Amino acid sequence: MGEFFDNNRCLLMIVGGGFVLVAAILVIVLPMSFSTLEYHEYGFKRQKSTGSVDTTTVYSGGKYLIGPDAEFKVFRADAHFLSVYDITVFTYDKLEVKVTANFQYFLRKDELPLLHDAYDLYYEDVMKSNAGAITTFNTRDLFSKRAEAEEMIGKAVSQRLGGTCCRKDCNEYRWACVQGCIPATSCDDSLRGLNANVKFFQLSNVRIPREVEEQFMTTIILGEKDLREKLLQNATIIRKSTNAEVQDIKNKASEVVQNSTAEAQRIFTVSQAEYTNTIETARSTGLKRLYSDLKISNQEQKNSFDYLRTLRGLKNVHLTVDFDQRIAGSLN
Repeated sequence: MGEFFDNNRCLLMIVGGGFVLVAAILVIVLPMSFSTLEYHEYGFKRQKSTGSVDTTTVYSGGKYLIGPDAEFKVFRADAHFLSVYDITVFTYDKLEVKVTANFQYFLRKDELPLLHDAYDLYYEDVMKSNAGAITTFNTRDLFSKRAEAEEMIGKAVSQRLGGTCCRKDCNEYRWACVQGCIPATSCDDSLRGLNANVKFFQLSNVRIPREVEEQFMTTIILGEKDLREKLLQNATIIRKSTNAEVQDIKNKASEVVQNSTAEAQRIFTVSQAEYTNTIETARSTGLKRLYSDLKISNQEQKNSFDYLRTLRGLKNVHLTVDFDQRIAGSLN
């Protein structure tokens, strides 16, 4: 064994050196062969030495062994936030309206090679410049039916950026399979738009032409004036009706007062009559009894007594007894 080592020492040293060299190369090259994509990134494999890009495979977040002379050409996999100002929207009444809006779109992983071949990494300006729309709403509806207008404009922008092809998963987002879309299996690549999914859309400012704005303001002012006039007319009618009701209530109250006064007067008159009748009846009965007890039967004596009694009952008569004249008195 020792003789074998001695005879093949040079060969063994060469082989050992080769193994060491290979191991060293592996230690150095192997880590360089791994490339990483973050969870919010897509990527294509790109050759560093030549710059050529392989678009046959779309990589998503993770660590991949692609070789030391390769790297990833990175695209965003998360939401792209885009704010567009004064984008042109044509209304149903053929007016050009400027709209400010915000929307969020996502690149389609399965169509990323098409996006790369068409726009490379410079797609964002293309997305922004294509965010126009044509709606079936007239200019006034953009204000009075804002929620419906926002939905329609968002749908139109989604079709501009995403094309007219149905998505494989219609539940992917709300405009994934709009009415009339072409089935994904039979849809041509030219109909896939800009290969992006517009999942969220927020309508902000709506700016209409100055002339139309003045017409709207005039219409609104006239409407307010008309409403004011109607309110004034209604107020006049209500006021007249209220005054009539008040007068009717006053008339009824006056009638009640008059009826009550007349009834009270009637009751008082009847009471006075009954009172006088009662007094006279009692007086007559008393006189009859008095005449009977005093045995006065002469009519002249009865008249004289009744006359004296009547004078005595008067407050302004003063009576004294005069034995010569029998009766003397004076009226005050």
